[in-house]
Amino acid sequence: MNANHHESSDLTRTRITLRGPAELADALPFVLGFHPTDSVVLVALHGEHGRFGGRVRLGIPSSPSEWASTADHLAECLVEGSSRSGTRPDGIVVFLCQDPAAGETGRRVMERLRPFAQRLRTACGALDIPVYEALCISDGLFFSYCCPDARCCPPDGTPLALSGTSVMAATAAYAGVQVRGSLRDMERRFQPAGGPREEEQRAALDASAAEIVPRILEDAEGKGRDEVRETTLRLARQVLRRFVNPPGEAGSTSRTAGSTAPRTVRAGIAGTAESDAADDALVETGEAAALILGLQDRATRDRAAEWMEGWEGAAALRLWRVLARRCVAPYQEHAAAPLTLAGWTAWSAGDEPTARVALGLALDIDPEYVFARLLHQACNEGLDPESLRSCLRAERDSRIASDETASGTSLQVRTRVAHPRSSRQTLRKPGRQTRGAERRSAAGVRPAGPAAGKPGSGSPRRGGRRDTRSGR
Repeated sequence: MNANHHESSDLTRTRITLRGPAELADALPFVLGFHPTDSVVLVALHGEHGRFGGRVRLGIPSSPSEWASTADHLAECLVEGSSRSGTRPDGIVVFLCQDPAAGETGRRVMERLRPFAQRLRTACGALDIPVYEALCISDGLFFSYCCPDARCCPPDGTPLALSGTSVMAATAAYAGVQVRGSLRDMERRFQPAGGPREEEQRAALDASAAEIVPRILEDAEGKGRDEVRETTLRLARQVLRRFVNPPGEAGSTSRTAGSTAPRTVRAGIAGTAESDAADDALVETGEAAALILGLQDRATRDRAAEWMEGWEGAAALRLWRVLARRCVAPYQEHAAAPLTLAGWTAWSAGDEPTARVALGLALDIDPEYVFARLLHQACNEGLDPESLRSCLRAERDSRIASDETASGTSLQVRTRVAHPRSSRQTLRKPGRQTRGAERRSAAGVRPAGPAAGKPGSGSPRRGGRRDTRSGR
């Protein structure tokens, strides 16, 4: 369930009256932020006028034997999530979206999915919530399972409105709501594309696994794990900077209104294959392999999650996409970490559709990946990511303060041994602060705050102390 505050806040402040199944079908991509493919979507309606509320989306199970349990689960998730947000739905709209298979028509898809639609209506009715409309969208047509009037909902379907011609599309464009293409297109940006470099990436992953995994698992004292963590974070920080001024774009740092990210960072938002290919070119196969293996350590992944704001957040999302695409067979399960980081970074930046797609893919790979499960639930329930951002800032600041204290204590001991009578004067010299800064810079793990306009230009923001850490 998703309240979608970020993506549709401007749109929901503008009252839009949707009349009939045709306008409901046209509104669906703007409600979700993308065109759902092979999906069942339930949208909650509230109040006398049927105001849109929470929503749930899931891939349509291929086996009809799973339809009953899926319908019960979706109805319960929508109602429980809406109730936790404060309002129980007064009604529900059901959408079944699936393209025809080879030799199949849109009407045949509608008839094939009719038992599933009926089971969804029954599941919602069992919770005392009526289904006001159930639509099947297939092959550029929509079909109603509820409307018996052939004049508005003919049995052979009704063509969808041309893209950009409806009142909903015009209002969404005015409000700045973006539809990011199809769900399949969004998922493809996080998946390996194949090609001649795949074998090279696989060889690099094999080599990195042979070197890194024993150091993480076999060192009883944890020194090897700590060394791998710092090496991974230092390399990630180094690679991260390449996404600020990629080759051919250096020197352009102009900003868009309301954003702290340079225009060069925002250039990849269009989501074209060309922009993803350009991002892939910025990371070598050996670097990608070392980062993918290093991020399997939970503490390393949590440290990387601190790159969530400003130029770092925009650059990190592109880096996590690259790493997810580099998780070629048989390393697909390693993509859970970069996918979860991509989902967190997108959610933190207000891009909930991308966040839900990335987190959903992470859970497809590993349903028990705790960090992804917690983020997916929080994002779908419309929670504010600022609470988690505050925890990460506080943990970062606490770690930096601890490092500074340890560095100062070590320097004080060494100074007193060498110059017992002048230690006080020695500790007051600027060299102490300079040395601490060099150590932090070398580690490469001190992210700037959201006010930073370019790498290293900001200072960390202070926050409360973090009480908990996620699971995996």
